[in-house]
Amino acid sequence: MKTPIEVAVLDLSHDGRGVARHQGKAIFVAGALPGETVLISRNKRRSRHDEAELEAVVTASPDRVQAPCVHYDRCGGCALQHLQPEAQLRAKHGQLQRDLERIGKVQPATWLEPLQGPWLGYRRKARLGVRVLPKSGRAIVGFRERSSALLANVRECAVLAAPIGALVDTLGTLVSTLSIAGQVPQIEVAIGERVTVLVLRVMEAPTAEDVEKLVVFGRERGLSFWLQPGGAQTAAPIEPMAIPLDYTLPEFDLRFEFQPLDFVQVNAELNRQMVRHALDLLNPSPADRVLDLYCGLGNFTLPLARRAGEVVGIEGDESLVSRARRNAEINGLTNVRFTVADLFKPVAGEIWSRQKYDLILLDPPRAGSVELLPTIAAMQARRIVYVSCHPGSLARDAGLLVREHGYRLVSAGIMNMFPHTAHLESIAVFERDV
Repeated sequence: MKTPIEVAVLDLSHDGRGVARHQGKAIFVAGALPGETVLISRNKRRSRHDEAELEAVVTASPDRVQAPCVHYDRCGGCALQHLQPEAQLRAKHGQLQRDLERIGKVQPATWLEPLQGPWLGYRRKARLGVRVLPKSGRAIVGFRERSSALLANVRECAVLAAPIGALVDTLGTLVSTLSIAGQVPQIEVAIGERVTVLVLRVMEAPTAEDVEKLVVFGRERGLSFWLQPGGAQTAAPIEPMAIPLDYTLPEFDLRFEFQPLDFVQVNAELNRQMVRHALDLLNPSPADRVLDLYCGLGNFTLPLARRAGEVVGIEGDESLVSRARRNAEINGLTNVRFTVADLFKPVAGEIWSRQKYDLILLDPPRAGSVELLPTIAAMQARRIVYVSCHPGSLARDAGLLVREHGYRLVSAGIMNMFPHTAHLESIAVFERDV
């Protein structure tokens, strides 16, 4: 057995691990915090860095706390529960600041206050794995173990929203009773404001008895079970839903219907704050024409339509555009229109891309929006609000907007969409130089 080595932890990595150095080489240590002295054992050696297990904390950081979840030591669903909440915010702000400086070579004129909501019970969307234990034959449900492809055997989840957070172990028991228990690799969770949907990925058709068990379980707990035998388009409810899956933005008097496999922001309360924040920063008036890129099912588009004269939403997923149009109709909005377009391919031939807009809202996926920046710049919008789920791509795009396309980075800040994880959502405001 190798003797553990003592190292000083210098920083946090992008995935929430402590970063130390030993003999000139970086070492990533899950569970270690900056400012700590720890004992570690290397478990993976790579060309540029090593990885190690945390054996003991010799000198603890004042920001270290007891994790609120009893399964945190083995479940990989969270990475930062051992770090005090305010320190988590400081770490994420620091990451955004460093990425803007190092990657984009820019800094905002003003830093925005962090947006934060509930720290536990916030997650309304999740994909849970399912595995049947070979010895007992019992199914377990949950996230993967830390640094492992295996599922963590847990009873509950502190970050999943009600009612599912408390039902993780019970769901495993339910799946164990099905004849196709070994043919259910995952469960997709979608929690609306009036109903919760669980989509079982099934590699084999369930029996009539299996279906009856799911129906009874769902009725007893107010859940709707769906089955997905193939791609996303095959997902369908076991029995008709009396209430649609939906969420609301009360401040804008809006209701959004969505399907359980659709993308929606996972944190309902933070999403409400984020939409309000983005609109306040964009500050549209009834005289403005606004473009919403990567609009999804209209999460920003419809609130914008409440304040602006005209809004155009662009999205590559045809099913989401169909949902967005339906949501506009549900909410009686007639000053908004949606177009399907692949925003990762040249769009110069698209009619909407050759028009002028007063304001632009961007909410791209992790890859960012580098392909669209020349088109966006040609629209000469006076202000752009960029909502980002990856600080590195935001930093790259920010640098290009500033250096090549005549914009100033006015402000930026973090939004704590995923508390206790290393995932960083952020927002930035750009204004055109005149």
